Amino acid sequence: MSKIPYLRIGTSYYKKVKAPTIAGLYNEILVSWRIETIRQDHGKDYLSKVPKYDGFTCIPNHIDFKQSYLTFYNTYYPLSKTPKKGSIENSIHFIKHIFGKQFELGLDYIQLLFTKPIQTLPILCLVSKQRATGKSTFLKWLKEIFENNLTYLTNDSFSSQFNADWANKLLICIDEVLFNKEELTERIKYLSTTNINKLEAKGKDKLEVEFFGKFILCSNNEENFIKIDANEIRFWVLKIPCFEKEDIYFLSKLINEIPAFLYYLNNRKLSTKHLTRMWFTSGQIKTTALKKLVQNNRNRVEKELINIIIAVIEKFELDEVKFCPIDALNALNRTRVKTDLTQIRRVLKNDWKLSNQDNSNSYQKFVIWSDGDIGLTDAKGRYFTIDKDFLWKNFDDLMTD
Repeated sequence: MSKIPYLRIGTSYYKKVKAPTIAGLYNEILVSWRIETIRQDHGKDYLSKVPKYDGFTCIPNHIDFKQSYLTFYNTYYPLSKTPKKGSIENSIHFIKHIFGKQFELGLDYIQLLFTKPIQTLPILCLVSKQRATGKSTFLKWLKEIFENNLTYLTNDSFSSQFNADWANKLLICIDEVLFNKEELTERIKYLSTTNINKLEAKGKDKLEVEFFGKFILCSNNEENFIKIDANEIRFWVLKIPCFEKEDIYFLSKLINEIPAFLYYLNNRKLSTKHLTRMWFTSGQIKTTALKKLVQNNRNRVEKELINIIIAVIEKFELDEVKFCPIDALNALNRTRVKTDLTQIRRVLKNDWKLSNQDNSNSYQKFVIWSDGDIGLTDAKGRYFTIDKDFLWKNFDDLMTD
């Protein structure tokens, strides 16, 4: 007897169907099916043979996949490609192209996706102003590896309140991303570390579900595709170079190597240890591209204050500058930058992680005179100190030679 394609989940019936794809393959999906139709097609006695489950669950596993847990049907999709030893020359070459000097970390990232799918991982961001870099190819390759467990989103669909189409996916990929609202950044930051999410579909009540999704963002905007601050540790930003030579069959070569690549991942020893909740430390995934993104997200108050401090250091050939928040406020007012003491203190303490003196001490404060010239005068207060090392470490893009 052929395998029964129907299921009863709770009190509803479904049929497993194979939906054809453009590539000539198919995706197996569950489609709601009327009980009367099953009776008409197979007779009333057939219903007793239909497998029955109490409900849905979603438990990811690529190595020891189980279709059911207790009396619940697992909606996670098993991978169709079986690991098999073979050549992975193109796969290794491609990972080196995408991750560059962080090649071993890149291998760890993909290996963790395959062997430890519930492990929290950083938000991977692939950026480049140039075309033909392989960003889209990377997403297509991962789609071929993880199949229906990867989904694509647009900016609009991610910002929508309805998330039933991606809340149970392993990988959520957003191409041509542009998150110009802080609430979108906060949402993706929250989702990247939480293990619980609210699944919401049109016309249905919200449902609390376990969340194990990992985000990959791609953008042609290297400088401000998302709003993040200097203390952000959840983003792994990579600038992707152009291919030296375009190979129109490269994706096909990668796909052919997937069984061998999965075999390699299953037998490879990770180069990193589990040190943080996102596996990698902030130092391991820190890149020049991340630094550039942070620099371009600075607000005007921060940029103008740094420029004033640099001007003071250069004019008076100092190694450090001492000032109180009121000194900064008075100077910024001269440059017609609107701010207040609360914002300045927030920049100094929260963003720059500086501490002021415990007691009131003498120092030389900077002053911008009415003619725009800068001077130093004696003052007393609980001042902050900024030295050249701090400037070079955090604001080298604003420092002059």
